[in-house]
Parts: sequence; structure tokens; C-alpha cells
Amino acid sequence: MSADRLKVDVEGRSLEVSNLDKVLYPKAGFTKGEVIDYYTRIAPVLLPHLQDRALTRIRFPNGVDGGSFFEKNAPAATPGWVRTENLPAPGSSKGRETIDYVVADDLPTLVWLANLAALELHTPQWKVGEHPDMMVVDLDPGAPAALKQCCQVALLMRDRLAEDGIDSYPKTSGKKGMQLCCPIAGTQDADLVSDYAKRIAQELEKAHPKLIVSKMAKNLRPGKVFIDWSQNNAAKTTVAPYSLRAQDVPSVSTPLTWDEVEAGAAGKRPSTKPYTAPEVLKRVEKQGDLLAPLLDGGPELPGR
Repeated sequence: MSADRLKVDVEGRSLEVSNLDKVLYPKAGFTKGEVIDYYTRIAPVLLPHLQDRALTRIRFPNGVDGGSFFEKNAPAATPGWVRTENLPAPGSSKGRETIDYVVADDLPTLVWLANLAALELHTPQWKVGEHPDMMVVDLDPGAPAALKQCCQVALLMRDRLAEDGIDSYPKTSGKKGMQLCCPIAGTQDADLVSDYAKRIAQELEKAHPKLIVSKMAKNLRPGKVFIDWSQNNAAKTTVAPYSLRAQDVPSVSTPLTWDEVEAGAAGKRPSTKPYTAPEVLKRVEKQGDLLAPLLDGGPELPGR
């Protein structure tokens, strides 16, 4: 075996990792070995959020400054022990009716994916074969609006959802925006969840027209926060909590406390710079998984 290839044992699975010194985040000098180390160490809080969910990966074989590609289908050389699920593929760009999705239920699969430079991990709002058990609202700022304004909208959205008995849990996207994740009963289809999220977005836009927009048109978004309710559509996925993002630094989609969102709304961190992989590992050591309540389920969404 060449010097840049290494056989490792991960929870009883034999894996080959390679090119550990390859720099995947050039501006930060963050290597592939450090990516694998991050995913290995964050696994105890990440894996429960990936459990039983079809995984879309964004791979960066030549680092974040090189080309990237979305990957839904399990690659040809997928080890036999990796769980795959053949599922319908709504919105497939290649016209496929079904796709063999990878499901990352364990640490060996996570390490295998990290070795493929699958930096970004994206999941749907439901488990394989089930209705959505989570509603996600994506808050996307149109410049000059930024994460500060997202935090302001998140607080408005939190209070409005609470009126309907819906709890919400915030996280940064790891890029310029953030998401609110709401545990719901897995009894309602994606269209109903999407319709409810759209109705709340329109309501908030009406109450705060200078800050919020609920329509997707780009020309309406400068200086406002777009509440993207369509994340709950059957063809959409959302970046998983604790996933790395392809930015200049190894930023992470980071769970937040509501105190931090309030600070962000006032222009303090997290609205000033993203949290990075080493920082997120320290946060989890202190705080545990702030999104653990998502795993416990929630109420049904109200009808009209």
C-alpha cells in the first residue's frame, strides 16, 4: 500500500483512507485528515440527525476552491456494509425514477464519506418511508441584510410558531443564513407542512414588510430576509446540523441557543463570523447537542 493510503479499523469495519495531508480548505490550511478527524469526533451528536435519512452529499475532491458535485446515488465502489435505500427521486436532474441513496447510520459510513471529500451532508425532513417529522424554515438574507437580520426574523418566527404550540430550534447554515428546525408529529404529508410554513411566512411578511419577504423572486430580496418555506417540499434537502460547509474556513452548520440568537440580532456573534469545526467541537463538549429535542417528535401542525 502506498504511503498516502492507510488501512484503518472503524468499529470493526476495515476502511482505506488516503491523501490525509491534502489541503481541502486552502485559506485555512485545513486538511482532509482534519475533515475526517472532525467528522469522527462530532459523530456522537451528528449521527442521530442522519439516522434513517436519505443522504445527499456535496463532494469537493480538489478542495473548496476546486470543482464540486452533488451526489445522491451511492457511488460504484460503495462497500457492501454501507446501508443504501432505493427510493423515488422527485426532481432528479438525470430523470431517474429511483436512486440508491446512502443512509449514514454509523461511524464507519461517516468516515468513508469524509474520505471521499463529502464535506457537506444534506438530509430531507423525513425518515425513509415516513412522513415529515420536522419542519424547516430557511432564513436567507438578501444583501445588505446578513445574519444579524436573520436572527431578528428568527425571533419573530419563534414567537409566532409558539402561538401554535410549535417549538423551534435555531442553527446557522454555516454560510450567510440560518434555519429554524421544528419537531412535528410524523403524521402529515410534505404538502401540508409546506403550506403551513408558507402561510406563517406570508403572515410575518405582512406584519414586517421592510424586513421579510416570502416570495422567491430575487428582485424582491435585497435588504430583506427571505423566509424559504419551500424547504419542506418532497424534492428538497437541508444541510444537516454539524455538517461542514464549503467556505474559506471550515465553517459548520451550528446549533444555537436562543440567547445567542438574541445577541446575534443585536449585531454580536454569531452574526459577525461563522463558527468553525474546532469551535463547534468545543461547544458540543460544553453544551451537548442543542438540537437533541428534535429527536423526540412534536405536535401536529394546525390546519387553517
